[in-house]
Amino acid sequence: MLCKRIVPCLDIKDGRTVKGTNFVDLRDAGDPVELGALYAREGADELVFLDITATVEKRKTLRELVNRISHHINIPFTVGGGISSVEDVYALLQNGADKISVNTAAFRNPALVNELAKEFGSQCVVLAIDTRKEEDGEWYVYLNGGRVKTDVKCKDWAKQAVDLGAGEILLTSMNHDGTKAGFALDITKELATTLPVPVIASGGGGTMEHFVDVFNKAKADAALAASIFHFKEISIPELKGYLQDKKIHIRPV
Repeated sequence: MLCKRIVPCLDIKDGRTVKGTNFVDLRDAGDPVELGALYAREGADELVFLDITATVEKRKTLRELVNRISHHINIPFTVGGGISSVEDVYALLQNGADKISVNTAAFRNPALVNELAKEFGSQCVVLAIDTRKEEDGEWYVYLNGGRVKTDVKCKDWAKQAVDLGAGEILLTSMNHDGTKAGFALDITKELATTLPVPVIASGGGGTMEHFVDVFNKAKADAALAASIFHFKEISIPELKGYLQDKKIHIRPV
């Protein structure tokens, strides 16, 4: 059985780690190099770096910052934000990324997913989906850092992207983001039990029991969180110890 993964996330704006609620009201959460190094030392299984304004600002990911972080960690490193070409991915891999995350650019041009999978392998391509549950009970895809709603259902886009070669899904519930009220178990379970690739649940982790629920009830392969780690509410060793006590198969610290 594969180990479940704990994945801290660095949302980057203007070179700093930030965190908000429901994708707004951002506040400073610290230096990304220092945080990345801390999480690697504490036993995080992977680290995700998302340049959250690169697409909106129509610029490339902060490669120099990616490079600096990569020199302070020894765990798999996923980088996203503003990636729209094979050349972008080459540049990030050369600067220390192990995997890349594509979101808006992949939705606008689905062929990009296939192109990147052929060039770098599916294991390198993480499809990030920002999704919101609407009044009709369906989960829809949002673009540009949650600013633009589409009429495409999350489950349909996820399946299409996996068929095109995406090797992993990073699923963020905008309804739950930053609320610390628990992960979106319904849509996470729907994707995790129907897709042939790992699903990383993101948005809403606030207690250690929430992680138990997303692994046991929603069948997520990994759980991503930010503020609870950034603001020292829960430490990674503490969380992993708790999950082990709950008989969840996880890599020890």
